[in-house]
Amino acid sequence: MTARQAAGRLVAISDLHVIYQENRDIVERLRPEREADWLIVAGDVGELIADVEWALRLLAGRFARVIWAPGNHELWTPREDPVQLRGQARYEALVELCRGLGVLTPEDPYPVWDLDGEPVLVAPLHVLYDYSFRPPGTWTREQALARAYETGVVCTDEMLLHPDPYPTRDAWCRARVAHTEQRLAAERAGRRTVLVNHFPLVREPTRVLRYPEFAQWCGTEATADWHVRFEAAAVVYGHLHIPRTTWYDGVRFEEVSVGYPREWRRRSTVPGRPRQILPPPPSRGSTSQ
Repeated sequence: MTARQAAGRLVAISDLHVIYQENRDIVERLRPEREADWLIVAGDVGELIADVEWALRLLAGRFARVIWAPGNHELWTPREDPVQLRGQARYEALVELCRGLGVLTPEDPYPVWDLDGEPVLVAPLHVLYDYSFRPPGTWTREQALARAYETGVVCTDEMLLHPDPYPTRDAWCRARVAHTEQRLAAERAGRRTVLVNHFPLVREPTRVLRYPEFAQWCGTEATADWHVRFEAAAVVYGHLHIPRTTWYDGVRFEEVSVGYPREWRRRSTVPGRPRQILPPPPSRGSTSQ
C-alpha cells in the first residue's frame, strides 16, 4: 500500500445529470476531501457525449483515480447529440473517451484498493436490465411492458436506448451478464470485491418505488447472488434516485445518486456529497438520506 492510498478513501456518486445547470454546479464544486481519494461514478453523468466528457474530465483532474460504470442515460441516442452512435457502438465510444481521460471503465483491468493490507477488487460493471423485475401480477416481459404502457409509466429507454447490434435490450443484458460473470470468476482470485453497477444487483431496493411498473428497467434477476458469490465488501449502485444504505445477506449496498433538482431539493442533506465506500464507515443499519 502506498502512503497516498493509505491516507485516501474510496468514495462514490452517481446520477449527476449535468443537463441541469443546478447539477452542473454541483459537479463544479465536487472535490476530494483528501488528495488520495478515488471516486466511483456509477452512471447517468449525462445524455450528451460532450456533457459526459466535460464532467469526467473535470473529476479526473481532481481525484487520484476515477472509475466509471455506464448508466442508461449515457447509452441514449438523443436527436440533439451530434454523436448519433447507437447501442454497443455508443458504449465503445464512451469507453474510448474515458480511456483518453484516464478514467477506468468496465472494459479495463479492475483496480485494486488496499484495505489495511487486504487487496479488494473494485469492479465497475455494465450488465443492463432484462425486464425480470416485473410488477405484481405479470409473468412475462410482454405482460410487464403492457402493464407499464397501460399505466403510463414507461421508461424513456424504450425510445432512446437502442440495443444495436443485439435484437433487444434484454438480449444485450444477457450477453453482458455472461461476459461479466466469467470475467469476475476468472479475475477475482479469492479477493473480496466492491461491485459497481448503475442498476441495483438485487431486486429488493426497487420495492420502495412509487410506481412498481418502473422496476422492470432497474436490473436483472441474473445478478441476484453476485454480492454473495463474489464476496462483496460493498455494492454501489444508483438509478433509483433514492440514496440510502441497505444490507442484504450481510453485505452493504450503497445507493449514491444525486438525482434531479426537484428530488434533491426536498432532502435535508447537502446534494452532491460522495458516499464513503472504503474504508467502511461506522456500522449502521438501513438508512435513507
